[in-house]
Amino acid sequence: MQRDLEGLLVVSVEQAVAAPYVSGRLADAGARVIKVERHEGDFARNYDSLVHGESAYFVWLNRGKESVCLDLKAQGDLAILAEMVAQADVFIQNLAPGAIDRLGFAPDKLRAANPRLITCSISGYGDEGPFRDLKAYDLLVQAESGLSSITGNEHGSARVGVSVCDIAAGMTAFQAVLQALFARERTGEGRHIAVSLYHALADWMNVPYLQFAYGGKTPDRAGLSHPTIAPYGAYACGDGKAVLISIQNEREWTMLCADVLGRPEVASDPRFTSNNLRVANRPALDALIGAAFATAPRETIVDRLEKARIAYGRVSTMDDLVHHPQNRYVTVDTPSGPVRYLAPGALINHTLPTFGPVPALGEHTDALRDEFSPACRATA
Repeated sequence: MQRDLEGLLVVSVEQAVAAPYVSGRLADAGARVIKVERHEGDFARNYDSLVHGESAYFVWLNRGKESVCLDLKAQGDLAILAEMVAQADVFIQNLAPGAIDRLGFAPDKLRAANPRLITCSISGYGDEGPFRDLKAYDLLVQAESGLSSITGNEHGSARVGVSVCDIAAGMTAFQAVLQALFARERTGEGRHIAVSLYHALADWMNVPYLQFAYGGKTPDRAGLSHPTIAPYGAYACGDGKAVLISIQNEREWTMLCADVLGRPEVASDPRFTSNNLRVANRPALDALIGAAFATAPRETIVDRLEKARIAYGRVSTMDDLVHHPQNRYVTVDTPSGPVRYLAPGALINHTLPTFGPVPALGEHTDALRDEFSPACRATA
């Protein structure tokens, strides 16, 4: 385990996905992370029970943390949280809009008392604007941000298959916290970071936004085809399995026709001699490629694509993913036993990371109450 952030204390009043993503990545980097939960627990613990009784979401996002159960309507528990925050380097929260302020933990107030503190608030729509008081969840923001309008196919919109808005907000917050920690080394000052699901995903929507705002083009819902490049999409092979190919230039187009389709003359067909023409004539193009791919099983087509150096990706099922030969894995202990899951994307010095265990609900409550009791501090 990389311990780059060892010695830092992170306190997170968190639930669901976005804030646990941030604190989880800080824990991965060696920070001590205290996860504050209700007595019934972070509701993400109950999103499913598919990982031998544990929630897949919770197992993924909460390794290496300490779990403490506090009743934030009780003065004694509020005092313990206040003591934790007083000693923290980073305070994260993603409660409902306004809730943390009503509890007495408004970020500006905390930073006035401790200028070195970095505070991070994650919300649905941010601290300003007409939507600032709305609750928001991932799929709601997929719709509100316009993502769903460009995702799907000609039959209608579709949900992105993972919690992309939550993850975008978590990634955005994580990089902002790391930047704040770096800046604090130089200035001695913390800062407040406000991240919203909507704004994090809106940033990712900049290409279709700019295409529409400046060019008047509404991207088509293209399914597994690229809206502005052709051929760039999925085609069924003779065994019913699909492969997705990408042609980026005319040289690749010529090689596809000659070495994969076996029809070099197609490269000079006047309907297909440029990308714009291929997009305009996509139905005829797709029919031609589809007919060629249907003559052989997927692995035969893949072999041809590799020999022609054409970029491709198998359209993998979940079973394909589970058995994918390129996977890297990490194993993490959970309250119900070890879990092996897909490793994070970055290797450091060519080494797979190791991670701390996923905590049981309230596993560290007694120890943390003792450690952060105001009475204990008074007698220390």
